[in-house]
Amino acid sequence: MEKIEIEEKIVKMLKTVYDPEIPVDIYDLGLIYRIDVADTGEVEIDMTLTAPNCPAADFIMEDVRQKVDSIEGVTNATINLVFEPVWDKDMMSDEAKLELGFL
Repeated sequence: MEKIEIEEKIVKMLKTVYDPEIPVDIYDLGLIYRIDVADTGEVEIDMTLTAPNCPAADFIMEDVRQKVDSIEGVTNATINLVFEPVWDKDMMSDEAKLELGFL
């Protein structure tokens, strides 16, 4: 499977992960900063949270790791929690902004 196909599957899978307090998936919220797929199938994802003290941080990160690990072609998933740049609502997709009443 090609890297681009794996990345597309990862994005599709990330759209099934939600912060329990927000009715929008983490991808459309703009919480995913980087997805890197190596030729070996190893995946590294940089993501952030809407707030550094998010009580669901461990749950969300483990959900991401497990779901990405389950994708055919992925041999290992590493999830890095980063806070640079700082997340803000402008990083959300238009669909997310509409869902949350920002449009």
